[in-house]
Amino acid sequence: MKRQEVILLSTFIMLFSFAGFDIHAQSKNAPVFSKVVYQGNDSVYIKNPLGADEFYNPILQGCYPDPAITRKGDDYYLVCSSFAMFPGVPIFHSKDLVNWTQIGHVLDRTSQLDVHDTGISQGVYAPGITYNPYNDTFYMIVTAFAGGAGNIIVKTKDPRQGWSEPIKLGFGGIDPSVFFDEDGKAYIVHNDAPDKGKELYNGHRVIKIWEYDIQNDKVIPGTDKIIVDGGVDISEKPIWIEAPHIYKKNGKYYLMCAEGGTGGWHSEVIFVSDNPKGPYKPAPSNPILTQRHFPKDRANKVDWAGHADLVLGPDNKYYGVFLAIRPNEKDRVNMGRETFILPVDWSGEFPVFENGMIPMKPKLKTPKGVENKTAKEGFLPNGNFTYTEDFTSQKLDYRWIGLRGPREAFITTGNKGLTINPLATNIKELKPTSTLFYRQQHNSFSFITTLDYKPNSEKDLAGITCLQSEAFNYVFGITKKGNDYILLLQKNHRKERRSREVSSEIIASTKIDITKPVQLQVKANGDNYEFSYATNGTDFVKLGGTVSGDILSTNVAGGFTGTLLGLYATAANDALPE
Repeated sequence: MKRQEVILLSTFIMLFSFAGFDIHAQSKNAPVFSKVVYQGNDSVYIKNPLGADEFYNPILQGCYPDPAITRKGDDYYLVCSSFAMFPGVPIFHSKDLVNWTQIGHVLDRTSQLDVHDTGISQGVYAPGITYNPYNDTFYMIVTAFAGGAGNIIVKTKDPRQGWSEPIKLGFGGIDPSVFFDEDGKAYIVHNDAPDKGKELYNGHRVIKIWEYDIQNDKVIPGTDKIIVDGGVDISEKPIWIEAPHIYKKNGKYYLMCAEGGTGGWHSEVIFVSDNPKGPYKPAPSNPILTQRHFPKDRANKVDWAGHADLVLGPDNKYYGVFLAIRPNEKDRVNMGRETFILPVDWSGEFPVFENGMIPMKPKLKTPKGVENKTAKEGFLPNGNFTYTEDFTSQKLDYRWIGLRGPREAFITTGNKGLTINPLATNIKELKPTSTLFYRQQHNSFSFITTLDYKPNSEKDLAGITCLQSEAFNYVFGITKKGNDYILLLQKNHRKERRSREVSSEIIASTKIDITKPVQLQVKANGDNYEFSYATNGTDFVKLGGTVSGDILSTNVAGGFTGTLLGLYATAANDALPE
């Protein structure tokens, strides 16, 4: 056993023994999920079929926010935020910016990422990824709001072969990125608070730069400097200047940042300088990307666009990846912030996102010579699609994630499907849960699983959960009361967002025959969610009628994530019908 594997196993044992769970013991009544079928059915894709040279935007549907991208030769690598999800920082690969595969996660070991007691919207976010051609090394830098890590950096020669242990960088703020100059020097830029006593208004932030010592992987003390104060025009009191990236073109240095906060006023702005440490002058055409000026009731609405990164495409033209949202018919954000892409016109002095200042369209032209192969040859699907998983493969698909802890600590896969060994942890607790999650990727979808399960007591429950956070979720599962087996739908939510108290309500329950495996389904049509079950494999029966997806939106729940659809088991159930 390799030293890294020994460390990982020891950490598993420590974390999950602390949670009251022996990872070597197999529960006698562990639920088995033998199949999952996720099907997306959004009207935008039905009404806008693709032409031969087109592809859909967003390129990553569901909760994949804060994208950053880099290139080595013909290979593109893209990373996104993951918050308290584990493993952390999903990483994707493409040869053409259209067809993508997920090759893993950057932070896939508990020694790299400790989120075991972290709220879902904390953990790690706003990663930067940069390839340094001068030492043939990839760098991923990120802010870790967990485990006391702060801003950290990890490295690798090959993103497919794993990443180093994290190196703490010793500066504050958020949203760091690295820039490597042609003279061998390196710099880190990030968002930070103004100097003490100089904050002028709520949301006043600055962009700071440090010189970075590549040999010793640390910022050089005393080299820090504020290069943007407030934003493009501080007299306008701009808020949340953040997510900075530096690019070099024609001998000049360009600093691109998000401005306006990651909501309805989000935008992308650009500055220029003759020196990486400034002074930086804002472009007269700012912002260069935003969706904030258009009617709220526009068709196929895309909003909140910003937090971008640029890369030179396969056609020798620039492209920008960025986050945006696609709200449902009630303007609620259930899928979270997704990863979009647009071509960028950099024929003039400053880059401008093409069609980034008009209402965005659901389709784009592929780069010249690129064929759309999404959902073929192993590439991720896009648009409306059906994803089926039977869990018989030894290697779990990267789309399935845990929350606050490793998946391997509570699951096994095999000929019968997925077995979840339930932790004595409830979905509402700030602890690792025995839940395997898949991101909601459409406003209209269905998610069906087949469950073979016989609970021993009312403390046992297994089924599915729709989760926005530990304080806002639905639980649809099978438990036991007396001698009866019960299927119930529980709603968990805070009546006030700032309150710590979670209100739990059993919306509906019914006795259920578990002689044979039971199919459980959640179906959504925009804001309307329905939960149903079938005991004969064909005839689904609704339980609880139609419920609102409001608690699964960031509008109500707050935070930065989208809805997660989970296969859930617990030995600490508190959902009991009267």
